[in-house]
Amino acid sequence: MSAKGKSLGRIMVASVAALLFASAAQALEVSEQEKAAIAERIAPVGDVYIDGEAPTQTAAAEPTGPRSGNQVYNTYCTACHGTGAAGAPKIGDAAAWGPRVDKGMETLAKHAINGFNAMPAKGTCMDCSDDEIVAAIEHMLDAL
Repeated sequence: MSAKGKSLGRIMVASVAALLFASAAQALEVSEQEKAAIAERIAPVGDVYIDGEAPTQTAAAEPTGPRSGNQVYNTYCTACHGTGAAGAPKIGDAAAWGPRVDKGMETLAKHAINGFNAMPAKGTCMDCSDDEIVAAIEHMLDAL
């Protein structure tokens, strides 16, 4: 290889090295906000502890049993059935509920669980059991 070729090769190697070092230096310049976002993304999803030792954090309380119809209604159903939004029959409105009640409880439950017309499945309470949905229907029917 000629002297000119060797010089050109050295220049290219030096250029590539300079670019790599510049990129690495730029990568080290991370703001505190970016560092916090990265830390949040790579944070562990749980903790490990040895049997017999107390966990460092207490887990969220698990439900102790099924929610009442009143609880489900007040949490998930009242937004539409309290206001009549999207054509939902309002709680206590016997005229609006009449044709629905005439179809039977099985149909009411099926529509509430699977969704019907503008009502989404389970009224968006995806962690509600079918029994809890039925309890919410019974709560609304009790108000008639």
